[in-house]
Amino acid sequence: MPRIIVFGNQKGGTGKSTLAMHLVVSLLLRGDKVATVDVDARQGTFSRYIENREKTKKEYKNIATPFHTPLFDSKTDLISSMEKENYLAFSELVSTLKNYDYIVVDTPGNDSNLSQIAHSFADVIITPMNESFIDLDLLVRIDESSTNNLKPSSYAAMVWNQKKERAMRDKGTIDWIVLVNRMSNIISKNRQEFDKILAALSKRIGFRLARGFKERVIFRELFTSGLTLLDKDVAVAQMSLSHIAARQELNDLLKTLNITNSDD
Repeated sequence: MPRIIVFGNQKGGTGKSTLAMHLVVSLLLRGDKVATVDVDARQGTFSRYIENREKTKKEYKNIATPFHTPLFDSKTDLISSMEKENYLAFSELVSTLKNYDYIVVDTPGNDSNLSQIAHSFADVIITPMNESFIDLDLLVRIDESSTNNLKPSSYAAMVWNQKKERAMRDKGTIDWIVLVNRMSNIISKNRQEFDKILAALSKRIGFRLARGFKERVIFRELFTSGLTLLDKDVAVAQMSLSHIAARQELNDLLKTLNITNSDD
């Protein structure tokens, strides 16, 4: 079966689609067969990124693209029927993609039944979050007096439940990675406290820590063409120091996932 990588967070604006697309392209460039699924199909940022890439491919034939499927929540009003239809839709889709090496899934920035199901099928969950206590609140209820009183919050509880669901279904395990994204260049007192709480929480509820991308304009510019920093023959004729640093951040992330670029 393919390795299923789910990008998830119950908050928007954390860079899930950008990170997912860069991971997808890195896998395609090394020769893997990659399928992508957008369970945030209503908003469709991931789907539009791939559509933009398909349009650019008409001009640059050497651009690799994944096999993409947008998946919508069931519209059935009865909750039990909706949950059953969502489960069948996702599980049947995974079955049809069994000949792929990887399935990369993007999920919405809110809690939905289809997103929960996708999490329960994951081999790896990657949770990007901004370097912000607002984002951290989705993982933990913070007690200002002590890091010993950390309590898992809404998203962390959901992931824990889906880990149990996965274990009951096929005795599988989920590797959970929390990735701090859109980092500032300045190390402040707040950032030090943020890192301290996140490190304590990782031991408490069982996730690995990783570093993502710093805030860079280049990522917003690449979206409209569907390109990534890895499309070096097309994206930018001459890479700036900022672009080179961003590529190094991506390579570091791939190594954390035990997935490396073919040219590393």
